[in-house]
Amino acid sequence: MSDFFTMSILVATVASGIRLATPYLLAGLGETVGQKSGVLNLGVDGVMQLSAFFAYWTVLETDNLFLGSIVGVVVGIVMGVVYAVVTVVFQAQQGISGIGIFLFGLGFSDLMFRRQVGTPRPANQLPELPIPILSDIPVVGEALFEHSALTYLAFAMVPLLAFMLRSTTFGMNIRAVGENPQAADSLGVSVAWTRTFAILIGNAMAGLAGAALVLELGIFQPNLTAGLGFIAVALVYFGAWRPAGVMSGALLYGLVAAVVLQWKAQGIIPRGASDIAAMAPAVLTILALVILAGRVQAPSALTRPFSRH
Repeated sequence: MSDFFTMSILVATVASGIRLATPYLLAGLGETVGQKSGVLNLGVDGVMQLSAFFAYWTVLETDNLFLGSIVGVVVGIVMGVVYAVVTVVFQAQQGISGIGIFLFGLGFSDLMFRRQVGTPRPANQLPELPIPILSDIPVVGEALFEHSALTYLAFAMVPLLAFMLRSTTFGMNIRAVGENPQAADSLGVSVAWTRTFAILIGNAMAGLAGAALVLELGIFQPNLTAGLGFIAVALVYFGAWRPAGVMSGALLYGLVAAVVLQWKAQGIIPRGASDIAAMAPAVLTILALVILAGRVQAPSALTRPFSRH
């Protein structure tokens, strides 16, 4: 245990925790935008799985990490169009529709993987991009400023989305249709289009989260996400529908996961207890949600379809 508290191990653990938090943060931020408009998307995990495969396959075929990331986003947007048609146009029940998207993403990505790849093959991984000057700061630089471009992008999106939701007309429209769509409609705000764009933003970020996950690992396997998307949905509640709160939850989850991995590597956690220890981040999230239940207020129109009739 004493080895864990050496500076080099602690710095490596914090850096690992930030990397592990990246896909949770991207997916959670996207889901925040969607839920702020009144739309719950339980299909995030399926979108991430599907985007992860196509990003991975693109990199295998082209060796182009940027193109792989873009493909992940495009797949997310395509799935967003499907989900918007189902939930906004046809006003299907959001929970069931989301589970349908999840099952489709899980099954279709597995099918495509078996047909197009067969066995896991390593692909190029996202390189670390140390930030000049900042990365040279002792201790802090190595932990905070030596990450991939997608990690920097994920954390940069926190203030950007917070500003968008709080201070722009589009952001205020999103909040309005999520709280009182009838009132927003009476003021000339298109509830359907606002929710559609919010869904597209959320799914695009879920697609980028899937790409970040697979390109950090450099390899794909069936059920790669292993429920990560559902944790991202839970983090929206944990963060009380605020980007900064979602970031806090994602960091907490990532750091706990990094500590568990480090303790397993050092033998602090016995081999027989490793599976139980791997559940620690999820258990922590559930406990946090139980504690916060009743203390945070969800958007009033969340999961409620809108109709003028």
